[in-house]
Amino acid sequence: MRNYEFTIIFDANEEKTQAGLEIVTSAFAAAGVEITKQDDMGVKYLAYDIKKQEKGHYVYFELKADPTSIMGFEKTFLLSTPILKFLFVNTEK
Repeated sequence: MRNYEFTIIFDANEEKTQAGLEIVTSAFAAAGVEITKQDDMGVKYLAYDIKKQEKGHYVYFELKADPTSIMGFEKTFLLSTPILKFLFVNTEK
């Protein structure tokens, strides 16, 4: 298990944010990922439009996950409509 920081930007619409958050947390639970910290950073303006949206709802996570499961999350999250962008960062060097 490695430590990761994960930041995700959802659609600013509250219903889509909740739907996207449910997708993310259920995917993490199914893969046995341990969420050590979750921080809702709120709605912010984006530097540039993403999927024709000018605002996004940011959520930050600190995770403990198996490196092989990260690739599966990327495929799932790219196909999810409420998710605009996401980034996994390995904090161990």
